[in-house]
Amino acid sequence: MTYKRRNVEKAIILALRDLGGTANRRAIRKTMADNEYDGLTYQDIYATKSGRKGNTYSPFMFDFNFGIKNLYHVAYIEQPKRAQDIVLTKIGLSDDIKHYPSAEQIQIIDRYWEQKRQERLTRIAEKDDGQEFAGEDTAITDAADKEDTDSLNWQAELLTKLKQFTPSKFESFSRLLISKMGVMIDKERGVVRSGDHGIDGFGYFQSDEFRTSRVAIQCKRYSDNAVSEPEIDKFKGVMDGFNAEYGIFITTSHFTERAKKKATQGNNTVTLIDGQELADLVERYRLHVTPITTYTLDDYYDQFE
Repeated sequence: MTYKRRNVEKAIILALRDLGGTANRRAIRKTMADNEYDGLTYQDIYATKSGRKGNTYSPFMFDFNFGIKNLYHVAYIEQPKRAQDIVLTKIGLSDDIKHYPSAEQIQIIDRYWEQKRQERLTRIAEKDDGQEFAGEDTAITDAADKEDTDSLNWQAELLTKLKQFTPSKFESFSRLLISKMGVMIDKERGVVRSGDHGIDGFGYFQSDEFRTSRVAIQCKRYSDNAVSEPEIDKFKGVMDGFNAEYGIFITTSHFTERAKKKATQGNNTVTLIDGQELADLVERYRLHVTPITTYTLDDYYDQFE
């Protein structure tokens, strides 16, 4: 399915309201994907494309970044700042958005983007070197947007490569990640060949109260298909055979709503890790990734007096 450019501002507002009015950009997108606000799906939000330079990027991010800017200019959110949460204003928390954007709001938004267009034309004229700016790049006009977009783009590249793994390598990767998270893999029962026993790993986790739990691991390397309820149900049946107190199900795609509900039913619950959470965990535990530190100038340097 190809993502079609659209207005996502209602979905951003609904996500922020559900998150208490304050959240970082990742949490907003995750909540939008989980709840499918305003017709947006998980695939819409996290689908990727290959750029002309061979890079992988998320088309949705252009609309997301435009939406954040538009919401600020109609006073629904406070001014976005680098590495800080997006915060709803009192208007954003309480305004009826059934008919958003209103005619007045459209005028405010149009005036802002016309001003940006004129500034862009002035920059081109001043440079006078024939260089053109990509039209979609106007969606990324500050450090916060660029940092957020860069983060999502490298995660998209990661997921693309994970989907190319063989089943056995993806299982090995999943066990490595789970072990980094504190689960001690059982070397006899926890490392099995693909397809054996119906699980892809088994281990033990010791909590802060020195209680040790048995953990079963399942992973599915899917390109687009969502993990469904029957797959969770089958995994739970296998967990019973291993006397596992809980399970961890990892996928490079996502889970259906019925699968999510099934995961929390009964005594043996299953922790679900979808593709985006998987990428976040790779970043958190720095699993075969190298962070790159850079710097951007804040507005102090724009004040010349």
